[in-house]
Amino acid sequence: MTETPSRRRAPGMSAEDRREMIVAAALPLLVEHGSAVTTLQIAKAAGIGEATVFRAFADKDELLAACLSAALRNDHVLAELDAVPLDQPLAARLTEAAATLHAYLDRMGAVIAALHSGGRRGERRGSADSSATGSRAAAGERTHQALIRLLEPDRAALRLPVEQLAVIFLGILMGRRGGPGGAETPVETLVDVFLHGVIDPASAAT
Repeated sequence: MTETPSRRRAPGMSAEDRREMIVAAALPLLVEHGSAVTTLQIAKAAGIGEATVFRAFADKDELLAACLSAALRNDHVLAELDAVPLDQPLAARLTEAAATLHAYLDRMGAVIAALHSGGRRGERRGSADSSATGSRAAAGERTHQALIRLLEPDRAALRLPVEQLAVIFLGILMGRRGGPGGAETPVETLVDVFLHGVIDPASAAT
């Protein structure tokens, strides 16, 4: 007697792990399709049945809100910033930090743009947006502290307090695409301008 193959079941894991697995599968689809992405597409990407998605999340709105929270979460960014050796020259430390933060800001911006491109269903939008604002503020403060750590070894040589310089540096990174046509400025150039200003030393000498 030939057994009928059973339908694939979601792998045994905790409810929280399952939610994280679904969100991880949903994020790239969300960037590609915007909020028009379907729960069926997400389920297929995660290798599970669509019903499993709705056992993990009450509805699509809750799933999209979880995707936004995941995009704002910066634990992995902080880990990378904490791993930057403090015995490197300041320019090297800041260049490494700028590349890490640029990748994070790109991902966060892509997810936020995708969510707003097609409009969000409105039942819980207010509470989700409020939660996102809080998450963004917390992530910003943790990033600020990580940048202070990278600047601290050179505090005595800097013109402004490291706390203020960390804010300025992050602001420069967030405006990286401000050029004509959305052109990006290389992180090395941003770090050089941040450290040495916009005036050519040769011109200043004359």
